[in-house]
This record gives sequence, structure tokens and C-alpha cells, in this order.
Amino acid sequence: MAAQDAAPTVESNAEAIKTVQTNSDYVWTLVAAFLVFFMQAGFAMVETGLTRAKNAINIMMKNLMDFALGSLAYWAIGFGLMFGVSATGWFGTSGFFFSDFNGDNWTYAFWMFQVVFAATAATIVSGAMAERTKFIGYLIYSVVISAIIYPIFGSWAWGSLLNGGGWLEDLGFIDFAGSTVVHSIGGWAALAGAIVLGPRIGKFNKDGKPNAIPGHSLVLAALGTFILWFGWFGFNPGSTTAANTDIALIAVTTNLSAAAGAVGAMLTAWIVLKTPEGSMTFNGVLAGLVGITAGCANVSPLSAVIIGFLAGILVVLSVLFIERVLKIDDPVGAISVHGVCGAFGTLAAGVFDIGGFNLDKVLVQLIGIAAAFLWVFSLAFIMFKIIDKTIGLRVTPEEELEGLDIGEHGGEAYPDFEKVSK
Repeated sequence: MAAQDAAPTVESNAEAIKTVQTNSDYVWTLVAAFLVFFMQAGFAMVETGLTRAKNAINIMMKNLMDFALGSLAYWAIGFGLMFGVSATGWFGTSGFFFSDFNGDNWTYAFWMFQVVFAATAATIVSGAMAERTKFIGYLIYSVVISAIIYPIFGSWAWGSLLNGGGWLEDLGFIDFAGSTVVHSIGGWAALAGAIVLGPRIGKFNKDGKPNAIPGHSLVLAALGTFILWFGWFGFNPGSTTAANTDIALIAVTTNLSAAAGAVGAMLTAWIVLKTPEGSMTFNGVLAGLVGITAGCANVSPLSAVIIGFLAGILVVLSVLFIERVLKIDDPVGAISVHGVCGAFGTLAAGVFDIGGFNLDKVLVQLIGIAAAFLWVFSLAFIMFKIIDKTIGLRVTPEEELEGLDIGEHGGEAYPDFEKVSK
């Protein structure tokens, strides 16, 4: 007769529960990482839809290659800088040349979740610099952002999530899923790039009045917006990196803020532009998502609605201000969605904290916002200037008018359809 299994004990039950929880944490973190990876498709669709057909291949290639090269750069340098052991709290050092996984399965899972965040920061820049950037210049700055600019600031705010530590998190800086760490980093780099690059041909008249350059497919832009909204349920709830009940509130605040952002932007566009304009409303969804990303785990559902609605208003006003007053050409509104609304969302995380308003907490949020801008804009501006003065950042006027698909990639995205206008 076969020996019977030993009766379960308190200790064996506890060990079994721990094993299930650990495995669930792995699965949830990796599924969330895959959702965030799918956001690359969303960014590609939004950017392609809001720009002209003659640049569609170029935009798709950039969104593909910033993830490909960004993954390698983050593996080789960025991850170690962001999460390596740091005695100073300014940036980590372990694994500086190639990530030091040490065969640890959790480090593998955690790296996978973090690399898709790094790719998001890098791909944000693409939209603001669309339709006139050299492909080789784009590849170079994507590597620098993924390897150095994003990871070092990330170490200041998130270093202790693995082995490191950072001075901002020591102050109590709140940025649960990255309104500043991811989105403002991308947004401020985009601002620097758009300034160095200059506007597209025909965007501004001699008197500075802007001209509309419509995108070729609001259908693609809408599809991309839905994909990003879906992927954000990995972005925010996934930042628990644990399969626990906290993800319920985070999912609710994320969704409510996105919905309120759409309403806020639509109403603002309706009032200011006299029409419920589509691209502004799509950006309102994204503004609501970016705005709630910092505080999604520490604000109430009502606060999430307020944050999203205000972000939706803000993004429309910011897009118009950047275009009409600053005379900066941002074809997709990336600076406003990610830079401006990322900063707003980070501040809102302190103002609307579920534990109550605290001025010291708000001041810490402002310090983090300012540190992000000073670090990223300064370094990115220098980087873009160096690229511009060496290999060149902008295509020739002839290539820009013809379209980057032909000049940079030797083909057309829609060869069977006659283009009425370039």
C-alpha cells in the first residue's frame, strides 16, 4: 500500500500560500508588462494618424526601433544606473555595462516591466519631432534617453524598488506609476527636440500665424487612443508589481480620470474652437491618463474625476499656447499631453492625497517636477544640439516636402492610393 501524503500543517499551508502569491506576482507583473508593450502600437497609431500619409513608414519605423534599440540600451546601461546599489542616492552603479541579473527570476520579471516604461519615455519624443527628423538622429537620441537620461532620473524617484535608492524618494516624492518619471521625462525631451529642430515647412506664416497641417487618419488616431487606454491598465495597476487587492482602486481611478479627461477636453475644444474637435478629445483621454498616473494609488475616485477633467482642459489650452504663443510645432501635442499634464498630475498627487492635504508634501512634489525639467530639458537640449551640429538632426527641405518615407526608407506606406496633396 502506497504511503499516504503527510497531513497538511500550519507551516506547509503557509508555504503553499506563499508560493501561490509569489507565482501570482510574477504572472501579474509580466502580463502588465505585456500590456504596456502593446502601448507602443497605440503610440504608433496616434502619431501616424495625426501626421501625413507621406511619413507613415518613417513613424512606424521610429516606434519600432526606439523599442528595439531602447531595450538593448536599457539592458546594457540604463537598468544598472536606475536600480543599481547607490551610496549617494543620485544614481546606481551595479551592472553599469550589461544588466546584472545574477540568475534571479524576479530581477528578470522586474526588468521586463521596467524596460517597457523606458521605451514609453523614449517614444513620446517621436511625436513632437515628427515629419522632419533624420532617422539616424532619431536612433541616436532614443539610445541616449533609454540609457542615461530616463534611468538617472528614475533612480532618484524609484531606485529603492530593487536594489538602489534615490534622493527624491527619500524626501517622500509621490509618483506611483510615472507621471513625471516616465511622461514628463519624455515630454520635456520632446520640448527640447522640437525647439532645436524648428517647425515643419508651412506651419507658420511670416507673421507667426500657425497653419493647420491635418493628419491623414483620425481613425488611426482613435484606434491608437483606445489601445493606449487599454494598455494603461497594465501601466498603472501593474506598478504594484504584486497580485493584490490594491489594483482594484488603481484600475478605477485610472479609468475615471481618462473618461473625465475626454469630457474636459471635448467641452473645452467646443467652447474655444467652436466644435467638439476629435484630436483634442483623443488627447484629452491621454491627458487624463497621464494626469492620474502619479496619484492613481493614493487618490479617491472623485479626486480622479477632478484630476482627469482638469487635465483635459489643460491639454487643450496648452496645445494652443505652445502653438500660438511659443510658436513651437508639435504635430501630436506630445509636449502638452506628457510634459505639461505629467507635471500637473504629479502636483495633483500631492494636492489630492487621500491622507489629506499637506503643504510639505506638495512642496516635495514641486521639487520633483522642477528637478525633472531641469535635468531632462538641459541635457536633451545639449544632446539635440550636438546631433544637429554633427550628423544633422533635420532632413533637407526637399526630403521633407517629398515625405520621409521615400527619402529615408525608399518606399510609400500607401503605394496603391493616389495622394492628392503631399
